[in-house]
Amino acid sequence: MQRISFYDQIASNKRKSFFLIFMIFLVFVLLGYVIGQIYEGYFFFIMIIAIIFSLIYVVGGYYNSDKIALASVNAAPALREDFPRFHNIVEGLCIASGMPKPKLYIMRSDQINAFATGRDPKNAVICVTTGCLDKLNKVELEGVLAHELSHIANFDIRFMTLTAVLVGMIAIASQLFLRSLWFRSSSGDRGKGNVKAVLLIVGVLLAILAPIFTQLVQLAISRKREFMADASAVKFTRYNQGLVNALKKIKGEHMPEKRISSAVAPLFMSDPFRRKASGLFQTHPPIDQRIKVLERM
Repeated sequence: MQRISFYDQIASNKRKSFFLIFMIFLVFVLLGYVIGQIYEGYFFFIMIIAIIFSLIYVVGGYYNSDKIALASVNAAPALREDFPRFHNIVEGLCIASGMPKPKLYIMRSDQINAFATGRDPKNAVICVTTGCLDKLNKVELEGVLAHELSHIANFDIRFMTLTAVLVGMIAIASQLFLRSLWFRSSSGDRGKGNVKAVLLIVGVLLAILAPIFTQLVQLAISRKREFMADASAVKFTRYNQGLVNALKKIKGEHMPEKRISSAVAPLFMSDPFRRKASGLFQTHPPIDQRIKVLERM
């Protein structure tokens, strides 16, 4: 079996993430261009509305992401006297990686899982389930916590927020365009031949397909960031087997989490609902695929 470097894995997933977000940007430009050709001067007004609504919604969530996520899972602060191993492992990883120590929280659940959130390393949070602390040994827990610290170090919340802003603008612009067709008069298009008709058909198709396509790309970016966090965890610990064994234990569990909102599910290390389906519509890569890649490092 050919070995792979975690440095190469990190660089590869970083390139793919930027390429995917560039694709979303191109779709936004293409959609804007077509709508602009149909409505001429009104396009900029539509784009301004889309940008304002997207920024208010997403940026508001970005600056309060830690509070929203913690409240949604009823997490409580992890006191050092109650969870000394949790604190000691995180402190050791932070020293090794040169990162500030995030705030630590506990979520009551028998499922093995964890998530990280916060807009930057200075305002970061790591939350683990009680099942994570009870069922994982020190090396396995270190692998999981290194994975979550990697999300913080790689600014994944910021990156996914930027992605959400672009996807949101595309969705709003598409809806505004499609709804505007109900009130659009065709009298101004007379004498302009078939060009306007073709542009209108293309615009409608783009407005329908662009939000679907960009959401699929957004999910692909989420999966790439998970692979990148796995590789970065190996970089932090210089040991792959801890995270591999933790993922194997997660795979062996069959207890879907029903107490959390699906909106925060992408934050978790693995799908908390334990859905079996995998592919284009999943926020996380298949666990078997993650283990296969990690074992080659």
